[in-house]
Amino acid sequence: MKQEITVALVGNPNSGKTSLFNALTGLNYKVSNFPGTTVEKKTGYTKLTNEITAQIIDLPGTYSLYPKSADELVTYELLRNKSETNFPDLVLFIADASNLKRNLLLMSQVADLGVPVILALNMVDLAERRGIYYDLDSLSSSLNVHVVSINARKRTGVDEIKKEMLDEHLRNKTSYFSLDFLDAQFLDEVSSLTDKKNHYAALQYAINAANLISTKSKQIRELFAKYNFDAKAFQEKEILERYHIIDDAVRLSRKQKEGSFAKSLTQKADKILTHRYWGISIFLGILFLVFQAIFSWSSYPMDWVEMGFTASSQWVENTLPAGVLNDMMVHGILAGLSGVMVFLPQIIILFAFIAIMEDVGYMARVGFIMDRIMRPFGMNGKSIVPLISGMACAVPSIMSSRSIENKKERLITILVTPLMSCSARLPVYTLLISMLVPAEAKWGPFNLHGIVLMFMYLVGFAAALFSAFIFKFFVKAESKNYFLMELPGYKFPLINNILITLYDKGKAFVWGAGKIIVAVSVILWALASFGPREKMRAIDQKYLSLVANTTLTSETLATQKGTEKLQASYAGEFGKFIEPVIRPLGFDWKIGIALLTSLAAREVFVGTMSTIYSVGGDIDDLNSIRHKMSSEINPITGKPVFSIATVLSLMIFYAFALQCMSTVSVVKTETQSWKWAGVQFLYMTVLAYVSSLVVFHIFS
Repeated sequence: MKQEITVALVGNPNSGKTSLFNALTGLNYKVSNFPGTTVEKKTGYTKLTNEITAQIIDLPGTYSLYPKSADELVTYELLRNKSETNFPDLVLFIADASNLKRNLLLMSQVADLGVPVILALNMVDLAERRGIYYDLDSLSSSLNVHVVSINARKRTGVDEIKKEMLDEHLRNKTSYFSLDFLDAQFLDEVSSLTDKKNHYAALQYAINAANLISTKSKQIRELFAKYNFDAKAFQEKEILERYHIIDDAVRLSRKQKEGSFAKSLTQKADKILTHRYWGISIFLGILFLVFQAIFSWSSYPMDWVEMGFTASSQWVENTLPAGVLNDMMVHGILAGLSGVMVFLPQIIILFAFIAIMEDVGYMARVGFIMDRIMRPFGMNGKSIVPLISGMACAVPSIMSSRSIENKKERLITILVTPLMSCSARLPVYTLLISMLVPAEAKWGPFNLHGIVLMFMYLVGFAAALFSAFIFKFFVKAESKNYFLMELPGYKFPLINNILITLYDKGKAFVWGAGKIIVAVSVILWALASFGPREKMRAIDQKYLSLVANTTLTSETLATQKGTEKLQASYAGEFGKFIEPVIRPLGFDWKIGIALLTSLAAREVFVGTMSTIYSVGGDIDDLNSIRHKMSSEINPITGKPVFSIATVLSLMIFYAFALQCMSTVSVVKTETQSWKWAGVQFLYMTVLAYVSSLVVFHIFS
């Protein structure tokens, strides 16, 4: 019979869980949320035999079973509750061999919950380069768990782990740690009150329930008072007892050589990369190179995407019978999609750089060097990770703020993270920068497009710091927090992991944005193609009579007719309705339509402009759309609609405005309140409007 076992991957942050998860599952996994939370969960599958499959759950990294953040709480909740459907048959604990003692604290707690554990000693090669070696048999005997040596990045030891998963004897391992220093009757009462047979699981639940919202919190606190139980004192005693056992186990099994070259090299690199001044300069230099690469490396694949959509549009236009369906496919769906998908190469390059910096171990160093800068603004060094990740997407970045223990600092980080220029803004910036700066413009050996793009990202970062400084005085302080972040060892980036990350991110962008863009493009095409019957009929009759009484070419007549019908359409009427509000910013009714549709997702702006400017005219390629936008003349002023002032105003508006309903939703979920989601949307909208107004009038 077919059988499925559940295996939970548990470990400290930076221990290599993701590498092992990828090695075990490849692309055979799905991403979802843990029940009742927004914490992201990866669940994958690996085939052990023809009859047995293992479901692998990648739990968030944590340091102990006393949760201080939302991520840690998820790991604790899953492991302490055997009634859960996802409760693991086995825990695969991943430990960094180069820092084993610290990793084993959590492993010992997990084992004491009564869950079978396999200890996977990862990064053994890194430990050996530092002169650290372990006797696995001695370590296994001391800890009473089976130990396997692996290198998850190189996928060595993975087959042995699969064999160990099949060993049913491993599922009967007993705890090696004892609570002898506690009253046995007290432990029995705690177990009875919490309905848990395992004493340590019962006590863990009781301690956390006393601090969290629970139906039994009052009874638990009364029981603690009855026995004069001090939870904080117990945790201190427990940690000392555990480390006493761990120290002996590590000392007996460890052999170390002095003078490690790898360790000295890491220390030398950190002296430069984490230097108070040089570290920040190097970080800015890396960002500068990233934005140069985004424009330099992406030009060819972007051209290929453009040519592909152009050929597709021409094929559809020539193949389908003339009519509404043909027009919708060419000027609605394909025009909208091409306006965004052409920027996929740039987004992939951005994700690649971020993934490499994380895989190398550099991102943790960025948090360390930025802590001193972030403190005056009500945040800490851990805030830089969501902020930098916000250059990719605000939604997972906001979710990653769960690692910030202090609630005030976490809330401020959540509120300002959307000001970081995400990948959805990248298509908007690229389009507008190409209209503002000639493609051949250089500043010395550097592409001026990349310099302007980096400036926009720095503007977003400066706005985030300014907003955080203001929020610091309005968000209630809860407690003093100290910055603690592990600096992992430097590693060569693993190409396979990076490719899987790029596949995930690219798929999410194409599929997630694509669905929205297609829906918005079809709706927008319909609104832009149809209008009040009398007005549309009058325009048709007008141009029908002009055909025989004008020297204008049929192409010119078609363009003029398309422009007039667009103005008379439902989209045109709606755009003109809101135009008085946005006219002070230099925006016309067409831009107004794009501003509203991009509330679904910022990148829809480009697709909307492509759809609007392709209706009623040809769509030879996307360059023709850009040309139409650049040559558009304001009938009131007689000047170009997309003047320097308007383009700059529009860029600033998109730098600050919260044009993303997904972000609003995740902020509400993370803060458990519509209040902060509303505050965020309001302050960013006001900031965008006022800033755009100032910029437009300065450059007009």
